[in-house]
Amino acid sequence: MLSDEMRLKLMRLLEANPMMSQRDVAREFGISLGKVNYCVQALMQKGWIKASHFSNSRNKFAYRYLLTPRGIEEKALLTVRFLRIKMREYETLRAEIEQLRRESGHRALR
Repeated sequence: MLSDEMRLKLMRLLEANPMMSQRDVAREFGISLGKVNYCVQALMQKGWIKASHFSNSRNKFAYRYLLTPRGIEEKALLTVRFLRIKMREYETLRAEIEQLRRESGHRALR
């Protein structure tokens, strides 16, 4: 299953670099080419991205990935959801750090 975080990362990357190859995406994320292909196919099946062929001197046929209007909406929703999760994590971590400072008696660590 494709996580919301992976969907968002991939959509952001492809929006910024529509002509990026799946191999380049795999290198960027540190994951297998097969996993990237699975993720791209999942986004295409949902109608969030579309791929179109274009000629390229390096590669006879390459793809350009574009977010669809539905993809742009979904990316916005995922961004808000991801931001809320990260803000909760940040607040929890900040409270934990403060508790550890109080317990250790070290206020100088800032």
